[in-house]
Amino acid sequence: MSYQPTRSDHFSFGLWTVDWSGQDQFGAATRPPIDPVEVVHKLDEIGAWGITFHDDDLIPFGSDAATRDSILKRFKRALADSGIVVEMVTTNTFSPPVFKDGSFTANDRRVRRFGLRKVLRNVDLAAELGAATFVMWGGREGQEYDSAKDIFAALERYREGIDTVAAYIKAQGYDLKIALEPKPNEPRGDILLPTVGHALAFIDRLEHSDIVGLNPEVGHEQMAVLNYTTGIAQALWSGKLFHIDLNGQKSVKYDQDLVFGHGDLLSAFGTVDLLENGFPSGGPRYQGPKHFDYKPSRTEYLDGVWDSAAANMRMYLILAERAKAFRADPEVQAALEAAKVTELAQPTLAPGETLADFVADQSAYEEADPAELGRRSCGFVRLNQLAINHLLDAR
Repeated sequence: MSYQPTRSDHFSFGLWTVDWSGQDQFGAATRPPIDPVEVVHKLDEIGAWGITFHDDDLIPFGSDAATRDSILKRFKRALADSGIVVEMVTTNTFSPPVFKDGSFTANDRRVRRFGLRKVLRNVDLAAELGAATFVMWGGREGQEYDSAKDIFAALERYREGIDTVAAYIKAQGYDLKIALEPKPNEPRGDILLPTVGHALAFIDRLEHSDIVGLNPEVGHEQMAVLNYTTGIAQALWSGKLFHIDLNGQKSVKYDQDLVFGHGDLLSAFGTVDLLENGFPSGGPRYQGPKHFDYKPSRTEYLDGVWDSAAANMRMYLILAERAKAFRADPEVQAALEAAKVTELAQPTLAPGETLADFVADQSAYEEADPAELGRRSCGFVRLNQLAINHLLDAR
């Protein structure tokens, strides 16, 4: 199989990923910034399909109208010339000092009003460029000290903010959905909506929940000691997986943003298996872009930026090949059957069986032999070894 990406793979990259200069809290930049127009053309060259960006990635915060128009004109021309699409736009409500205590949940009402207007301006830009998804990561929506934030009021203001943005999208007639991005911590000590589960519960309380879903990220879920594949599976089950961020993470560290698959490889295989093959019993499938939210290591110079970007796509394609072979293997199909994975799709109550019928069925409990049921091997280790065999091409 060729691992050369094509537009049909729908691979996309954030402008903030490949254009990260390598500067962190402990060291200066290790490479110069890259012109966004050059980024567009380089992504086209390596076989990507789409680009995403925060408003301030493309247009520096505080730019006047003339500067903004000039930047957008050049950027749009690059998109037209290359065929690269803007599939998602997000917003920066975490870098400028004004947002040091958050945006929608800042204690200072003036900051909240400023942040909301900034977001609405960027919604207009997302619609103008044809984006389908507007991602919102509340990186500063949180606190370090429990006494510093009224969490009840903060969640009320968060709900008000998201609902206001959603209402604006509907009022303007934009074909745009909002995707919230959970993360447990960093840069705040504790961030509101820290996991997929928290975010799903929050969305359920929104007035405009019909256009609000999730953008889970591999590293963010793993930072919370959670399983990314399980997280996106629940988002799919809930009908709320609007977008995904793929990268690599090694255990519970800071947000590493490694190349996809360069962290927990077996977990990455499980993720691609779900994305490419769906649930064993059928059900909803993810149809959106495969978006890479990674950072080129600061050890790399400009050539290494594009090597690492290409590595994300190659890793996904390798894992997709292995995952398809895994599902198609008759031995795997038999192992799934033996492990009763397929039986899980059968309702526990029989068709037409009432609660009274179930309670009256003595075979369910009174006549059942729990010791015999407990002696059965589930077969999960064998199934996992078969997955590893395919992952390592050791069949």
